Amino acid sequence: MGIGLVLLDRGLITKRDLDRAIAEQQASGDRLDKVLVRLGLISREQVLEAIGDQFHMPVVDLTNVKVDESVLRALPTKLVYRQNCAPIGLRGDALTVATSDPFELSILDELRLLAGRTIDLVLADEQQLQEFIRANYGVGGGTLDELAETISAPDSVQASDSELDEAQEASVIKLVNDLLIEAISERATDVHIEPYEHELAVRYRIDGVLHRANIPSSINRFRAAIVSRIKIMASLNIAEKRIPQDGRITLRHRVDGRPQEFDLRVSVIPMLFGEGVVLRVLNKASVLLGLDDLGMSGRVMERWGRLIDRPHGILLVTGPTGSGKSTTLYASLNSVRSDEVKMITVEDPVEYHIPGVNQIQIAPKVGLTFATGLRSVLRHDPDVVMIGEIRDKETADIAVQASLTGHLVLSTLHTNDAAGATTRLLDMGVEPFLVASSVEGILAQRLVRKVCPNCSESYEPDPTEMPADFEPGQSRTLVHGRGCRQCRDTGFRGRIGVFELLLLSDPVREMVMRRANAREIASRALADDDLNLLRHDGYDKVRAGLTTMPEVVRALAT
Repeated sequence: MGIGLVLLDRGLITKRDLDRAIAEQQASGDRLDKVLVRLGLISREQVLEAIGDQFHMPVVDLTNVKVDESVLRALPTKLVYRQNCAPIGLRGDALTVATSDPFELSILDELRLLAGRTIDLVLADEQQLQEFIRANYGVGGGTLDELAETISAPDSVQASDSELDEAQEASVIKLVNDLLIEAISERATDVHIEPYEHELAVRYRIDGVLHRANIPSSINRFRAAIVSRIKIMASLNIAEKRIPQDGRITLRHRVDGRPQEFDLRVSVIPMLFGEGVVLRVLNKASVLLGLDDLGMSGRVMERWGRLIDRPHGILLVTGPTGSGKSTTLYASLNSVRSDEVKMITVEDPVEYHIPGVNQIQIAPKVGLTFATGLRSVLRHDPDVVMIGEIRDKETADIAVQASLTGHLVLSTLHTNDAAGATTRLLDMGVEPFLVASSVEGILAQRLVRKVCPNCSESYEPDPTEMPADFEPGQSRTLVHGRGCRQCRDTGFRGRIGVFELLLLSDPVREMVMRRANAREIASRALADDDLNLLRHDGYDKVRAGLTTMPEVVRALAT
């Protein structure tokens, strides 16, 4: 009896659900149970239990399973990856092997032959099994074994050079795909491929922190092939190894059963022991964030919402590189986007495409800079203009003039806090009266890692480790993550913004006219309730159990 009929017989799905899933299966080619889960007609747990009953196989939870190295080596790595199964225990002469696909019972004979033991099959969730394999065998372990075999093939088999070249090329393609898909699965924003004298290191930046990828050391043998493959994907010159090169890759991959498109910005730089590669991973779907998804408090979001609804003026978002400024600008544009409003952006580069917004990519080599682009944009009668960054006096002057002539201008600056943005504009050479009359609000921000929801737990903090001005609240308990496989044992998963919003009131504008320093401006705005501080917003998120105090301290130190 097929899995569809089993689920139907158990009353877990209806005949209509089954017919719908079969129609979808014929279009996608996926297994029927996966289609049912993807359509939301049944849960993965229900399917797993039904399959286990059908095949009389026990179901195991691999979330926190630890396995000895000797057990892991009972099966060849290549087989583990190819058949998506893994040894998890040894009892007497019987090897316990977890699989997510009991429909392929023909693998039993191969497992018995290669292990030289009796095989006890148990059923595991496919996602858990893949995470277990990656954690214990590394990314691309099976592919590296295949590559090693093709290299040693001339000594053992009679194969032509062309056949070996094709086999190696296919393996390298699969290896690079494995690396990129692993980065996407781990929610990495950057992939660093770094050549050293005796190793090739691969690191993923996850939630703002770099982590070593779990990759077999044998990958070092194929460093040149990996870089060449990435260059081909990015349409770069594979023969040129003396100068830096930049390119882009568009990658399509299913995430939670849904096809998504990722834009990878590639930078290749020659280093002492080879070429280093960094890939910035941009998920084109993640731009569809609302302001309420960023982590703004109700008060900040209400004030910022009023500012972006204004017909003119300059709104600035400040913070260091990687603090989420572009995401905030995109979310702001999304929230006011309509048929009645014409929006134009000038960016370097255009990171995300927003429907209904005219976006311009600057090209300094042909003379299209932020300043020239902005000057031309104003002839297109926009209501809202977004400038990727105000970098010089010329751009700042045009932005000011645009705001004073009836345009709302959004842009970013690199300053540590909100009050520092006014002095930064003055340092660029913008006249104080122009800054005072054009800037309406300044939003400073950082990103902090969120406590992993899978392993979060309450604890009572040591008061001596808390800042002097922090009050934990009535319960006196806070939350942290103890670490699990889902968060790579960090205790954190995902990030949220910490925000500081400065409103330019009349007293603050007068201080700008007098060239007051940032500290004086912040003190006056704080006293007038026109400013909330970054650290106070961070404290609120600690009390709410969203993050931890050490994480807030780390983020605000940048």
